[in-house]
Amino acid sequence: MRLSIVTLAFFAIAAPALAGDPQIIGAKDGKDVVTVRVGEASTSKQALPFFPGISGKNAGAKGLSLLKVVIPPGASAQAHVHKGYESAIYLLQGTVETKYGEHLEKSVVNVAGDFIYIPADVPHQPTNLSKTEPAIAIVARNDGEEQEHVILLPKK
Repeated sequence: MRLSIVTLAFFAIAAPALAGDPQIIGAKDGKDVVTVRVGEASTSKQALPFFPGISGKNAGAKGLSLLKVVIPPGASAQAHVHKGYESAIYLLQGTVETKYGEHLEKSVVNVAGDFIYIPADVPHQPTNLSKTEPAIAIVARNDGEEQEHVILLPKK
């Protein structure tokens, strides 16, 4: 396959943006459209790989965050709550069981294409039911500082 000069130029420009810290395009001044280009995953407090997209830190957002979360095959997040904040999730890929409730006594299984709502302060713990494929979700929260209000529950 032959690559054109335009294609090679694109990769030369994009490669640094796809590694390490996210590339921020635009001013975080509340007047500019901001693009966040994330290359590598970070690790969340819940011990999952995530790609921090829109947040106060990355885009200057005050009341929302938007990110991509990956649950590796067979893995679980550490049980946690989002203190004072709601979560909306779109499951792009995979099958995930979420245990929830005061003692994680309730359970729901979601599949790709499901929209999921988790009220503020509800303890929960998602687990990828596949042993071979990652589960991937887009998560929105009404919290501009997405990880700041995550409270981990004691491990059992």
